[in-house]
Amino acid sequence: QVQLVESGGGSVQAGGSLRLSCAASVYTYTRYCMGWFRQAPGKEREGVAWIGRDEDTGYADSVKGRFTVWRDNAKNTLYLQMNNLKAEDTATYYCAAEIYRCRWYLLREQADFAYWGQGTQVTVSS
Repeated sequence: QVQLVESGGGSVQAGGSLRLSCAASVYTYTRYCMGWFRQAPGKEREGVAWIGRDEDTGYADSVKGRFTVWRDNAKNTLYLQMNNLKAEDTATYYCAAEIYRCRWYLLREQADFAYWGQGTQVTVSS
């Protein structure tokens, strides 16, 4: 059974930074494609950043240049470094994982991911 546990959320002022972590209890973590998604109150969940099993990465336009995603395969952990945070980054952040659809290209759509964490709240005050 796949379990994903996010941590690192919190409250920060605009311009500040946070680092989110997602610990995955899986075998063969290196075979998983991973992603970060977020959902703000009253809005649909949206993709933020993605990383493939070859560690290629992709970002939503709204976070490019401010967020960085990477994975530590030795620790089965996914990270999201968020810098220069803005009020519009306020949301619950979820990590997601997928193995069967994971190939040489990035998975970006919510429907591509079978496994999800419980989420961690990020609040940015202006």
